[in-house]
Amino acid sequence: MQFFRQTFESFRFAWQALRSNLLRTTLSLLGVTIGIFAIIAVFTLVDSLERNIRTSLSFIGDKVIYIEKWPWTFDSQVQWWKFFQWPEPTYKEYRFLSERLETAQAVVAMDFKGRVTVKNGNNSMASLIQGTTFDYNRISDVPIVNGRYFTQQEVDNARSVTIIGSDVAENLFPGEDPVGKTLKINGLNFVVIGVQLRKGESVLNVGGNPDIKCLITYGAFARLFHAINPGITIAVKGYSSDEGLLELESEIRGLLRTRRGLRPLQDDNFAINRPEAIAKAIGGIFSVLTVAGWVIGGFSILIGGFGIANIMFVSVKERTNIIGIQKSLGAKNYFILFQFLFEAILLSLVGGLSGIFLVYLLSFMNLGTLDLQLTAGNIALGLGVSSVIGILSGIIPAFSAARLDPVIAIRAK
Repeated sequence: MQFFRQTFESFRFAWQALRSNLLRTTLSLLGVTIGIFAIIAVFTLVDSLERNIRTSLSFIGDKVIYIEKWPWTFDSQVQWWKFFQWPEPTYKEYRFLSERLETAQAVVAMDFKGRVTVKNGNNSMASLIQGTTFDYNRISDVPIVNGRYFTQQEVDNARSVTIIGSDVAENLFPGEDPVGKTLKINGLNFVVIGVQLRKGESVLNVGGNPDIKCLITYGAFARLFHAINPGITIAVKGYSSDEGLLELESEIRGLLRTRRGLRPLQDDNFAINRPEAIAKAIGGIFSVLTVAGWVIGGFSILIGGFGIANIMFVSVKERTNIIGIQKSLGAKNYFILFQFLFEAILLSLVGGLSGIFLVYLLSFMNLGTLDLQLTAGNIALGLGVSSVIGILSGIIPAFSAARLDPVIAIRAK
């Protein structure tokens, strides 16, 4: 009980000391405040960016491999001009793989056409048109808020039906239910069978923003656009039991090399792309930002820590006489030590809380597609760093105060 009472007294002495020197306290807080703000602001920014990008990547699927002409990341061992000589994947290759792959859950053929004008009466907008086969909803999220998904018969017969994004619905059918109504894509009529849930803007729209997209059957897409460019993207979804999709990738490579008649010593003439490649590249950027935040914040915290240590030495000097009186009345060394150590920690924590509060205010700023959220983990990190800085800055002054001789201390002026 005595320990807790003395601990409370130490806190009370620390608070009174900080209040009595308000200007000095405020100035010494600035370094810690700026440092914690820099670190937590960067961590909050990185977390928000990562969350935003992961949401975007969910729309291109998990455990999915994409077969395309162009790689998402370039291999330094392959001369870049050779990519121009590679053939585009074709619909026949999609059928070949879908009939023979044994380690795949779903195989999908798809293609895109950007900035195509879609119309409904006098209303029109530029839309992203995506043609796809039936299993598309098995490799990618297609959250339908109104209507339904394609049927197998519609895809097999290349029916002119479409699933539209929320922006397309609002622009072409304002105040109406678009399901069952008709819109024109490149002058051809398409019946709306579904409307996707609004995704909203994001930093990275891999595969295009579904809010401005018209999803149509692959056959209908081919009728509209493939007279010019018959190339497609083939997406293959693997099983969760296939760690790293190594078996699936190996089977795809073997089948496609056989289909294209490549000899054993010839290089692949197709790209096998994975969403993880994008995540890995972005993760490197996040790592650089995190290190930059620690470096910038670290210098500020270092300055703030020296400021707190200096203030604590001054505080010990000013209160030497009081320390002598407390010791003569029976105060233990740990009581004096805690008194000054708590003062340093309290000072640093106030600075840390101020920096965290500034980040909290920053989260209310409108940053367009980026939604900043201050997480409990980042708050705990800020308070933890502040506490450590307080301990390191205050331990030497507190230890020197605790070791003062009471007789000499009482005589101090």
